[in-house]
Amino acid sequence: MPELIQTEEQANYQGIGTIKSLSPAKSLKRSHRHIKVESAFKVILVGMGIFMLVLVFAILLTLILGSAQSLKTFGLGFLWGKNWDAVNDVYGAWPFMVGTLLTSFIALIISIPFSIAVAIFLGEYFPKGWVSEMLKNTIELIAAVPSVIYGLWGFLVLVPLVSAIEVKLGIQPQQGWGIFTASLILAVMIIPYAASLGRSVIGMVPSALKEAAYALGATRWEVIRSVIIPYTKSGLFAGILLSLGRALGETMAVTMLIGNSNDLPKNIFSTGNTMASAIALFFGEANDLRRSSLIELGLVLFLITLVINMLGKRVIKRFTN
Repeated sequence: MPELIQTEEQANYQGIGTIKSLSPAKSLKRSHRHIKVESAFKVILVGMGIFMLVLVFAILLTLILGSAQSLKTFGLGFLWGKNWDAVNDVYGAWPFMVGTLLTSFIALIISIPFSIAVAIFLGEYFPKGWVSEMLKNTIELIAAVPSVIYGLWGFLVLVPLVSAIEVKLGIQPQQGWGIFTASLILAVMIIPYAASLGRSVIGMVPSALKEAAYALGATRWEVIRSVIIPYTKSGLFAGILLSLGRALGETMAVTMLIGNSNDLPKNIFSTGNTMASAIALFFGEANDLRRSSLIELGLVLFLITLVINMLGKRVIKRFTN
């Protein structure tokens, strides 16, 4: 039977490593097998992608159906309604929306300097070594700690500290818990997400770019400011966006520290509630219209998270371009 002599490139592609001879029948059989495996793998990937889309739409549809009674009763007025009165069955989401956005964005503002600093330190100054490994393990540990532990720590440490600040500033009521305290604990919780992603993208900056800047006489700070930050800005923003998504949905730690008031917060030291904490507090005892209103709160939180992520993707795309 005539032999089929393969080139070295073809042999290496098939994982043979050296030039070998294969019969046409075996070569054809091998090609058919590879095509079938590749086709099956492609079908699996497409199926998984479609499943994720179906899952998201199923969650959205479930929330819409569950909140149908509230949507029919209050309409769009539910979004800017300021009262949450279980006695008279009057419900509005505005205080919880304000509490959610306040705590999340204050926490984000507090965490950004620390996240970027940690990312630059680990990605540029100490990418390897025992110091780097220790900090990486610490960041991973911070991300893995259950939120209820953060809530307990915040209650024992942050509440007295914030209360002392309120006493010095003459802010009433001087109780220690509220929007600002919840934002502080959220800031600690979301730092690892932006820092880890930032460290990864900073480590991917080509060495040739940095070496060229050093060759032109740039200092370390100038390289970071003019080379590393511009090159990694889309990745850094993606980490910040990931942190914001984590802050919007946090429940237990916020519930323990925010004060659980259904009133519209007057300032950042006031007590309040987020949409997630309100659902966690009231869902167990809710029925009928109140239950439907809480499900609509979940629908509003879902849509807010979706809108923020879509806007963030647009910004990342613009930065990348």
